[in-house]
Amino acid sequence: MHLLGERSRERDNLRDDELELVRRCLAGEQAAVTALVDAFRGAVFGLCYRMLGHRQDAEDVTQESFVRALRSLAGFDLTRDFKPWLLAIAGNRCRTMLSTRKRRPPMALPAEGVEDHLPGVEEAKHLGEEVELALSQLREEYRQAFSLFHQEQLSYAEIGEALGCPVGTVKTWVHRARKELAAALIQRGVVEEQRHESRGV
Repeated sequence: MHLLGERSRERDNLRDDELELVRRCLAGEQAAVTALVDAFRGAVFGLCYRMLGHRQDAEDVTQESFVRALRSLAGFDLTRDFKPWLLAIAGNRCRTMLSTRKRRPPMALPAEGVEDHLPGVEEAKHLGEEVELALSQLREEYRQAFSLFHQEQLSYAEIGEALGCPVGTVKTWVHRARKELAAALIQRGVVEEQRHESRGV
């Protein structure tokens, strides 16, 4: 209970810091705008990159997402969390881009020719590349939900708010993403078939 209380206080403090930045942005402080973009650039770019599978497109959509968010900031409800709201904008921009172009083929990753017995760092890099490749094969909504849950550490409720769908749907997408990701990695011989613990609600 003590640990849960500490986490709750940390989350409240983080939310207060975010809202203070939003208020300063609304007051016209350029330094606050820069700080806000710096604070969330990694999360937005990470989401865009995983949805689009192309770095330049992800960079373009990341920039566009911040422009749209800053223009809409006056209408932001200060009783809500800022991060899900921002990621929802980014997700919408990604879906718009995906609807206007054909999906590019998965990124060519340097997996060929890698020896079986690699140093620890190289093995970790290789596994990361295989995971990214497998993620790129998932359905768009599965990949987005998985990224928000595991990479961005949002709750199911926050993801539902960001994606505009029920919590039950989010849970289904995350579960199916895990299942398909594991199956792909097993099929490619990256991991052995076994049960793994995953982050809960």
